[in-house]
Amino acid sequence: MRDALSLVVCTYKRPAEVDRLLAALAGQRRQPDETLVVDASADDRTAGVVARWRRRGALRRLRHLPAPPEHRGLTRQRNYGIEHAGGDVVAFLDDDTVPEPTYVEEVLACFARHPGAVGVGGYATNEACWRRVAAGQPARLSTFRFAGWERREDRRWRLRRLLGLAPDLPPGFIPPAGHGRPITFLPPDGRDYRVETLVGCAMSFRRSLFERLRFSPVFEGYGLYEDLDFSIRALRHGELYLATRARLEHHHAPGGRPDHLRYGIMVVKNGYLVWRRRWPHPGRRDRLRWWATTLLLAACRPAAPPLLAGLADAAGRLRGMLEVLIAPPAIGEGE
Repeated sequence: MRDALSLVVCTYKRPAEVDRLLAALAGQRRQPDETLVVDASADDRTAGVVARWRRRGALRRLRHLPAPPEHRGLTRQRNYGIEHAGGDVVAFLDDDTVPEPTYVEEVLACFARHPGAVGVGGYATNEACWRRVAAGQPARLSTFRFAGWERREDRRWRLRRLLGLAPDLPPGFIPPAGHGRPITFLPPDGRDYRVETLVGCAMSFRRSLFERLRFSPVFEGYGLYEDLDFSIRALRHGELYLATRARLEHHHAPGGRPDHLRYGIMVVKNGYLVWRRRWPHPGRRDRLRWWATTLLLAACRPAAPPLLAGLADAAGRLRGMLEVLIAPPAIGEGE
């Protein structure tokens, strides 16, 4: 008997993106058994998009769920969707993603290949440009190399490597000093990679996991790094994999995001929470490395255009560092 998959799409004021995503889902070789659009918008434009797709009958059990005020914000909307989902696997896609036609079947195939998996992540193909590396080709500071593939290394990562602040663990793992490479640094080679963290734009979990865990409301609103927090807690109950054959594009729509100052604050404070969730008692050297890397990344931010946005982001990061120094956020259990 095959697993049933429920897809939860959390959205806020992005009707055009939802329409594009539903079109991609209608073209899936193996469609979700149900699709739940959890909508925090104050207007009815997204509801109208879903209604039009329902009339077409192109998707199985497509539902529009208006999020009540107490269930608005990304983590709360995720939890609200979980409450209404009935599948053996509960999948999440951001509203600004476009999955390839085999996405759903590849996610389920990865679960089947790994009976110990409680979570599977999808692979965004438009985050970086990879190329195969010939055997014996010398490594360069300007590129990151992994498993016979390489991609361009940006200025921040080059500086971290020069200063000895780059992580010594593979992508998808959080080192004791934090600031690891995300799963976007794994190559598109068709393999399943066991990881510690998944990315919220494309992740799926066994329904049984949600009998023990929910997404943490500590990560309010935009919910930056809530996916990493949940991944770390999920690891206590099973394995996580990135399925590089479960492919999609992630278009990072600008709507519904915090301003640059607020975003910078969240980068530091939420990043601190995730780091200490994974490493509750880091040593002195690792604490110093976390602070040094955080300061370096804040200093690098104004160099990325546009200038005013970069300055606001950097100011937010500095403010976040000050707030963490004065009153470190409480980690809590979050389960």
